Amino acid sequence: MTTISKAHAAELKRRRRAIMRAMGDNSIALIPAANKVTRSRDTEYPYRQDSNFNYLCGFNEPESLMVLVPGRKAGQFLMFCRERDPQKETWHGRRLGVERAPAVLGADDAFPIGDIDEILPGLLEGRQYVYHTLGKDQQFDAQLLGWLKRARSSRRSGSDPDAFISLDYHLHEMRVQKSRYELGLLKKAAKISADAHKRTMQVCQPGMHEYELEASLIHSYRSNNARHAFPPIVGGGENGCILHYTENTDELEDGSLVLIDSGAEYEGYAGDITRTFPVNGQFSKDQKTVYEIVLAAQLAAIDAVKPGNHWNDPHDAAVKVLTQGLRDIGILKGSLSSLLKDQAYKPYYMHTTGHWLGHDVHDVGEYKIDGNFRLLEPGMVLTIEPGLYLNNSRKIPKKYRNIGIRIEDDVVVTKDGRDVISSAVPKSVENIESLMNPA
Repeated sequence: MTTISKAHAAELKRRRRAIMRAMGDNSIALIPAANKVTRSRDTEYPYRQDSNFNYLCGFNEPESLMVLVPGRKAGQFLMFCRERDPQKETWHGRRLGVERAPAVLGADDAFPIGDIDEILPGLLEGRQYVYHTLGKDQQFDAQLLGWLKRARSSRRSGSDPDAFISLDYHLHEMRVQKSRYELGLLKKAAKISADAHKRTMQVCQPGMHEYELEASLIHSYRSNNARHAFPPIVGGGENGCILHYTENTDELEDGSLVLIDSGAEYEGYAGDITRTFPVNGQFSKDQKTVYEIVLAAQLAAIDAVKPGNHWNDPHDAAVKVLTQGLRDIGILKGSLSSLLKDQAYKPYYMHTTGHWLGHDVHDVGEYKIDGNFRLLEPGMVLTIEPGLYLNNSRKIPKKYRNIGIRIEDDVVVTKDGRDVISSAVPKSVENIESLMNPA
């Protein structure tokens, strides 16, 4: 059953008022809940609410629609949701119901979702602008066009709305800037994620399988009332060179590394941490050499996270260190300036150094404004995750082949610099070995 704390309710109300101010008068916004998704026959995937919907109302039930109508004072927030149904609730769980929705969700009014065809056309009448993102849900789009047709036929002018406008731009820019309330949830998600990573490092042994470490992560998340924010990546040995490896089936071999990229989702907010460590708790000389390059790149990138720097400054800092490191160990040859200009690192480091983090693991928000990388500002949250993926190419010295390393932390931009909220997970060679081999 949905419950919303006073602090959360105040936060949601603030967001709705802000988005209605951005919309302006004579407009209406329609934000549908996520649909349930069938896994196989009559089995469904665990329900996960649409992030924009959750961001504005905190309601986690399907078959719902929120409607925002700007106007005098604070405007109106209307909710369409399922009615209470004792028989269905016996089978599928409790519902909030129409009667309780206004008090719990802070809505001005609520209606049964079954009455939507009768009510929506009247709400759409005379509205110049309809804020709705077309293309996400074709069935809902078809319903909306039908409601608009009915609304038009009931008006003398017979005119259509001036425009359909996607709500995404306004919402996504709001979501880039995290409030104090949101930062608290992100720090909690990072802590749960960090504890899971540390526990998994401690239980790892040669002969285990990747799926056993995956199970350790998920056990830790569920023990803290969280879920995994995305399918865990647990890549042992050469599997660590596959960026989005999720099979997690192979045996972990003595003397190899394992790369784990995983994070908890807590109350709708995601953690995202990557650590790479030796299966047997001890880095080899060559593993340590490559690892230290990636760690130096990550530390340089983190140092570049501060207000006024561009989004891409951390990436540029990481790329410079990684390219120099690849040159030092003989994988790249030539002057550093030429190698950087030619992006010679790309076969071994093919992704960017981070992404926005929030309601979604790869959270929303533009990285460029008017064609230029945007400036970092306090309240933004991003990941910093450089890596090197040295496969079995003949261009790579044999001793470095099949070494995949990525190190990722969650970073909040503060007014004075940055706060690494996932720093509780060891990442220096010494500290990882110490955790895995307690005295």
